[in-house]
Amino acid sequence: HVQLVESGGGSVQSGGSLRLSCASSGYRDSANYCLGWFRQAPGKERERVASIYTGDGTTNYADSVKGRFTISLENAVNDNGKNTMYLQLNALLPEDTAMYFCVLVPYSCQTWSWAWPRDWGQGTQVTVS
Repeated sequence: HVQLVESGGGSVQSGGSLRLSCASSGYRDSANYCLGWFRQAPGKERERVASIYTGDGTTNYADSVKGRFTISLENAVNDNGKNTMYLQLNALLPEDTAMYFCVLVPYSCQTWSWAWPRDWGQGTQVTVS
């Protein structure tokens, strides 16, 4: 089964930086898939942050994080269903405070903008003061 393990959250002052990591493993449905990040702030709905397709590295960002966050993959080619994804968070703002969840969408990122991801990590907290 798919496992998504996040790390790298923490507390930082406004304007600071953090790097989140997500180790994915166990995916077997296809050679490539979509990895991404959602976040949920207290009292708010979960929202899409960014996604990346493991097949060609195509990325997508929410308008609120464009130019500040960068999503990337450790490996250009998946290793038997394994890969590590990073989210570099720069110029952080208090409104970026949220629980950040690593997610996986099977096959591609074509449904990223509207479909609910199939697999979720446990989340990592980012707090900006």
